[in-house]
Amino acid sequence: MLPESRSYETLVREFRWPTPAQFNIGVEVCDRWAERDPDRLALIAVGVGGRAQDVSYGWLRATSNRLANALAANGVHRRDRVAILLPQAPEVAAIHIAIYKLGAIALPLAVLFGTDAIAYRLQNAGAKAVITNAHGLAKLAEVRRAQGDALAGLQLVLSIDGPGDGALGFHETLARASAAFSPVATAADDPAMMIYTSGTTGQPKGALHAHRVLIGHMPGIELPQEFFPQPGDRFWTPADWAWAGGLLDCLLPSLYCGVPVVAKRFDKFDPEEAFAVMARHRVRNAFIPPTALRMLRAVPNPRGRHDIGLRSVGSGGEALGAETFEWGKAALGVEINEFYGQTECNLVVGSCAGIGVVRPGAIGKAIPGHTVAVIDGEGRVCKSGELGQIAVQRPDPVMFLEYWGKPEATHEKFIGDWMTTGDQGVVDDEGYFTFVGRDDDVITSAGYRIGPGEIEDCLIKHPAVALAAVIGKPDPVRTEIVKAFIVLKAGQASSVALADDIQAFVRTRLSAHEYPREIAFIDEMPMTTTGKVIRRLLRAKA
Repeated sequence: MLPESRSYETLVREFRWPTPAQFNIGVEVCDRWAERDPDRLALIAVGVGGRAQDVSYGWLRATSNRLANALAANGVHRRDRVAILLPQAPEVAAIHIAIYKLGAIALPLAVLFGTDAIAYRLQNAGAKAVITNAHGLAKLAEVRRAQGDALAGLQLVLSIDGPGDGALGFHETLARASAAFSPVATAADDPAMMIYTSGTTGQPKGALHAHRVLIGHMPGIELPQEFFPQPGDRFWTPADWAWAGGLLDCLLPSLYCGVPVVAKRFDKFDPEEAFAVMARHRVRNAFIPPTALRMLRAVPNPRGRHDIGLRSVGSGGEALGAETFEWGKAALGVEINEFYGQTECNLVVGSCAGIGVVRPGAIGKAIPGHTVAVIDGEGRVCKSGELGQIAVQRPDPVMFLEYWGKPEATHEKFIGDWMTTGDQGVVDDEGYFTFVGRDDDVITSAGYRIGPGEIEDCLIKHPAVALAAVIGKPDPVRTEIVKAFIVLKAGQASSVALADDIQAFVRTRLSAHEYPREIAFIDEMPMTTTGKVIRRLLRAKA
């Protein structure tokens, strides 16, 4: 834990990583606390109508132990992949804990994913089990009808809504299992979770992380959240726990620190309800992506309308902007601490207003414990103010182990000992990093990093589409929106109805945040002589 009331320079100079030989996320975020006080509050689950359910560490331990026993009895063992297709709920926390205690690998999947996205990830990861709900079962049934091979490796499907459609009931299965379980002894470097990237080049890649990833995240939580934890802290995020932002920037670090987490599912983000949740459940700490913050600005005089008592707010995933930063000070009563990272290596740069590390428009300084620089194409560190690529030096406990089944892609991610991010930036004489742009084609929309490859693959499956290219178009609320340029097949005519049909086609197969909000029909796709789309020309059109 970082000491308070120190200068940034002192924190960096004196920082040392803990180096445990053995470390298990499930034990550290649950059993360690349940042993001391099984009634200690772990989660506040906010349901329909604002009704709240208190969940204790004792419940998490008993439920996760029962699930670990049930998974093992159904053939799930160490290093097997277990997919989680669920929204924020107490069961999700218990499922993660069970998987880690079993020594298996958690595979979180966003509930926004459509059938193609789910099928690809399950098949690519070789998932042995899926835990979901009735909504997820319907998607799996559609995958089974269209792409049966994608589910060939599944041995177990559990539904928290009860048995049906080839699934066993989650609660019914756990009721028959023992609440006693001896966690597997895992090394800090043993794999624990796999989170898929956005697919900026080709299909998404599974970033495999070790149990040590939680240790690696802690300085990047403690500093932007103003020396977290403090007495009375209570954490909340609207981000899906299937994303690195929700899981590793909020849920697991909070449980690790013994801080209660407010769980609230938003089918659609509601700014007024978000303020109500923060007030009603006495939220003191929050991770709120920039797009959600911009949407919160639609609520006038929030502190006059809601009794909010925020102590710290962190934000990341896209550029915050000076205007939103200034709004936060006035409307929320706190300075929003921006931070930066990737699925492969998260929370490595950040701000902390409490010690004066904050500058509107910058993403912060290197978090203590991480070596971050701007490098050129040869891996040389750039001079102050010189444009280059933001990179992180290995070894680093927050850094991924590998891309699942893609050794060449893993190798290409590095220049020497520098893990490249694909993000262009500059660093000044004081150590402040500024994000400038991307050297790949990733689209940042509403906090999500979206790769064009998966969307384009989906678009060309539409019977009317011959060629498709996707770019990000600047948008004042979402940062960017997905815009698709489409060349139709011979005999097809462009129309509003066809554009609507193509949008629905992508939305149901991938996810609501990936479908193209704008479609432009063009006669010819601009391409190089080697067959690559010239996206800069499409961006100019947009």
